[in-house]
Amino acid sequence: MGYKKRSLISYTRPQKINRGEEKMPTIKKSVLYFACLFMVFVAACSTKSVETTEVKHYPIDSLEGIITKSGVQMDREITSDGNGSLRITASKPTTVRLYETGDIDIENARLIYQAKLRTEGIEGQVYIEMWCHFPGKGEFFSRALQSPLSGSNEWTSQETPFFLKKSENPDNVKINLVVNGKGTVWIDDIHLIKASPK
Repeated sequence: MGYKKRSLISYTRPQKINRGEEKMPTIKKSVLYFACLFMVFVAACSTKSVETTEVKHYPIDSLEGIITKSGVQMDREITSDGNGSLRITASKPTTVRLYETGDIDIENARLIYQAKLRTEGIEGQVYIEMWCHFPGKGEFFSRALQSPLSGSNEWTSQETPFFLKKSENPDNVKINLVVNGKGTVWIDDIHLIKASPK
């Protein structure tokens, strides 16, 4: 009985390369890339812009309305807006009561107190603070302790927010400047802003 010897070498037939299939991964990558870009674009466009409304503006071009009179004076030379500023010279820690708003009828929002400050030779810290009074509940404060100033600084913006929930409607807002030390401070261009809650 005979048998055929098998070769240990096997031959494979060359396969045809489909050029279209070779390009498919590149096309898929491009489509995926543009799909991602489109999604990022849509997400950016759908982001809500923060709406703000000015509630009060105190340009500080006179002493009218300023509550604390001791140690404060108008300065017509050093000013951030060209209309004068309030200069405070403190020899010890002091709180300068600036303005009170009365009832401003705001709730479910962020109430933001903004001001421009300039300092000279401050030993200690300077920051703005806001007190909100609620009928039957008392007063609560917000202070710009995240960015106090010390030493000497050119005009710098400082702000502090107060988060008002639904039915939290202050009947008076006090805006102050705190000098926790001694030195000279100028304050100018004060704004109270209503912004949408975060």
